[in-house]
Amino acid sequence: MLLLGLTGAGALALWHWQHDRVVWVMLAAGVVYAVAAWAVWRHADAQDAAAQRRGLLLILIAAGAARCLLVAAPPVSTDIYRYVWDGRVQAAGINPYRYRPADEQVGFLRDAAVYPHINRAATAVTIYPPFAQMVFLGVTRIADSVTGMKAAMVGFEALTVAALLALLRSRGLSGNRVLLYAWHPLPAFEFAGSGHVDALAIALMVLACWLAERRRPLTAGALLGAATAVKFFPAVIAPALYRRWGWRLPTALLAVFIALYLPYAGVGWRVLGFLPAYAQEEGLANGNGYFILNALNAVIALPPWITAAYLLAGGLLLTRLSWAAVMRRRPDRISLTSALVLLTAFTVWVSPHLAWYFTWIIPFLCFTPSWALVYLSAAAPLLYAIIWAPGDVPLHAALYGPFAGLLALDWWSGSRRSPLEFSDDGSLRSRHAG
Repeated sequence: MLLLGLTGAGALALWHWQHDRVVWVMLAAGVVYAVAAWAVWRHADAQDAAAQRRGLLLILIAAGAARCLLVAAPPVSTDIYRYVWDGRVQAAGINPYRYRPADEQVGFLRDAAVYPHINRAATAVTIYPPFAQMVFLGVTRIADSVTGMKAAMVGFEALTVAALLALLRSRGLSGNRVLLYAWHPLPAFEFAGSGHVDALAIALMVLACWLAERRRPLTAGALLGAATAVKFFPAVIAPALYRRWGWRLPTALLAVFIALYLPYAGVGWRVLGFLPAYAQEEGLANGNGYFILNALNAVIALPPWITAAYLLAGGLLLTRLSWAAVMRRRPDRISLTSALVLLTAFTVWVSPHLAWYFTWIIPFLCFTPSWALVYLSAAAPLLYAIIWAPGDVPLHAALYGPFAGLLALDWWSGSRRSPLEFSDDGSLRSRHAG
């Protein structure tokens, strides 16, 4: 009830355009979530079947109610207006990578509800990859509105929950663990509240994990390829799903990814949209966008070559983690822990400035408990302050500093002192049980 009350307060703040209050509500809800996560990790798997069914029903009802409170409220982010616009442009038979919203060629599509809120309308074509574009087209043909798009993202969240429940059941774990995703305030506010398309990519990614576990590599690879054609992040977990010497999953991933670009290829290299300029804007090319480099640069003057060295070191680390994920992959089971490690390493490496990029790690908390990642994902709304005020190094430090400390504590307590350790499926087992 407390979580629902906080969600309602957040929805009310959205209606009054009090976005700073929304951030505080999300952070407070993160504390309540952490308590609920502790209870699930400690007790869920020990409950009898009837108690688990009752608990799951309560979890799903509360999660659905929270999203209903948010879906009709105004979004914090303006990205969703671009989604609706891109769908509208395609419905008119126009390639969305061809024109900016302010261009006269698409002037006849403008209205008072969507067009005035599109960010970079005069300076940028769309940034979103092709499968996202196809979904924008499909959704707007059903409901050409922001609320309709947000409702669709909540529908994709339902697919994520269903896939998580199937994975939990296949591993003999309590379905109540789905609370780790369903009650997390970040997906609720970012997907039901702001309608970010990451909800679609996460649903496809988790479905790919489930199908890979069921030994359907072609379908899993195809879904992972589609997810990568929504946002590029899902490709990071491919090594955790890949079975050594198998060709089906990587072939399907690559084939689907390329095929989805073909309908839009008439604009040539412009099919990448605003992405190259966005990478420059976020400081990913000159090093200004990476927290570790920014923090070091605040203390000492870094040489010009440090960005290349940082990118090389991060690439080598991800390569090493990917190899470990492939080697850890069992014939009968994918390593969800490896998927989580890869996503976390990549996220910390690129240190995104936007809170919703931390939603990617949340589904895997259902299988691999980590207080460090609970903090990282629950504290991510702090990043909204970077948009509204200067000083991103201290804000990033407030996010990554405690995360690093908790990560070290996770490792120390799990590897050095605790009589319990986590297996790859996230269940607790005694070290001394053999």
